[in-house]
Amino acid sequence: MDHANNLPPRQQTGAAATAPPRLNYPRAALALLSLAQLMIALDATIVFVALDAMGHHLQLAPHHLQWVISGYSVAFGGCLLLGGRCADLLGQRRMYVLAMALFGLASLAGGFATEAWLLIAARAAQGVGAALLFPATLAMINTLYRPGAERNRALAVWSMASAAGLAAGALLGGVLTQWLGWNWVLWVLVPVAWPCALAALRYLPAMPSVLRQQRRFDVAGCISVTLGSSLLVTGLVQGPEWGWLDARTLAVLLVAGLALAAFFAIEKRVAAPLMPLAMLKVRGLQQAMLLTLLFMSCYGVQYYFLGLYFQQVLGWSPLQAGLAFVLPTIVCTAGIRWAERGLARRSARTVLMAGWAAGLLGLVWTAAVLPLAGNYWWLVPGFIVMSIGQGASWTGMWVLVGEGIAPQQQGVASGVAATAQQVGAALGLAVLVMVAARPVAQLRAAGEVSAQALGQANALGLQHAEWGTAVIALVALLVCAAMGRKPQLKALKPQTC
Repeated sequence: MDHANNLPPRQQTGAAATAPPRLNYPRAALALLSLAQLMIALDATIVFVALDAMGHHLQLAPHHLQWVISGYSVAFGGCLLLGGRCADLLGQRRMYVLAMALFGLASLAGGFATEAWLLIAARAAQGVGAALLFPATLAMINTLYRPGAERNRALAVWSMASAAGLAAGALLGGVLTQWLGWNWVLWVLVPVAWPCALAALRYLPAMPSVLRQQRRFDVAGCISVTLGSSLLVTGLVQGPEWGWLDARTLAVLLVAGLALAAFFAIEKRVAAPLMPLAMLKVRGLQQAMLLTLLFMSCYGVQYYFLGLYFQQVLGWSPLQAGLAFVLPTIVCTAGIRWAERGLARRSARTVLMAGWAAGLLGLVWTAAVLPLAGNYWWLVPGFIVMSIGQGASWTGMWVLVGEGIAPQQQGVASGVAATAQQVGAALGLAVLVMVAARPVAQLRAAGEVSAQALGQANALGLQHAEWGTAVIALVALLVCAAMGRKPQLKALKPQTC
């Protein structure tokens, strides 16, 4: 590690300065980066309403059917750090092109699956593609666009693409499954992924490759963190089904803990670490990791529990359930725009506190009126306030991710925050599924009961889960309040190793 790398960013010269490449097509570049996030968000929700059709066509048992979702989640969460470091070492544009090509290929193969294992493998490959794509995309936004209004605007557009993807996934999944078949929820991604990969070669600037300079890659760290993260997400996903004290759950979580402990031990000693541990001392990244975890534990499970409520309790069709999410997702874009304008005049802490406060109020309203949701209009006030808060919180927390991080380490910083996000999604779902299942379990333990009583217990459990998300939002609000009015972010000095 040379002396230049220990200097503050403004004092560095030569190759170590790593000046951002020239952006000749800023609008086209932002469109490509936003399409990547739209596709990731779309893929997260488009499969939900097609699960029943997939199960019937491929003769998947319920406990295997969940792996259509879990296979993607495990691969995504397990490979994010690897994807972030690859973006830093190999070049962010190169990883964007590779990830888009892989995503399109996996989507094409998944649509042609004739066996359950082929579909699950294709979904896992999609997860790997998303894990390579997400950090490269966010890193390019934090590298190519200047801090302040320009970067906030880019993050706002990127965030709105995410909201649009969630809405389109819920609605498009129902339309495609009902009219064309479940295969199309996978095939629809192909004409987006491959053209984006080709367009990136023209409209995204070539990013510097650190690996050309150092020619070192932390293989041991890569294997240990990918194994540990994948097993951690697997344990959290499977815990509610296997049982938290089941030998399989405990074994998976134990091995995950050992692998992650080995990863940190390796990172302390290796010359070119996959993740420089000094990065974890950057206060902005610490805060962002915690908030992304809480965000996904809270907002990330809304589609799951409300989707079940609409279909199982109210008897709505998949298409009706998908349409129910269109309003809150559209309103979410208003929260994103509000956050963009607020960040120009206020600190990220202020915007985040306002966002989480609004989200908390909306979630409390939604949980309180859920028994009245047979009339959709009862939910609208809660959805509006909650979605504004969700959009503002999403934008604010990703602003924190890039603060104090050198340009050539933006990829791994994005991967770290996104890993926390995926762990939060798995952890939140695991805990709240137990909360939702408790009233039904208590009723069954009491003896033979009627279908009507079971339905009421199921509805009560889903309402309890919604109250649980409000509690998580309260915790996030307290975290934002504890950030301090003017947090002193300790900037991480750029390193090539």
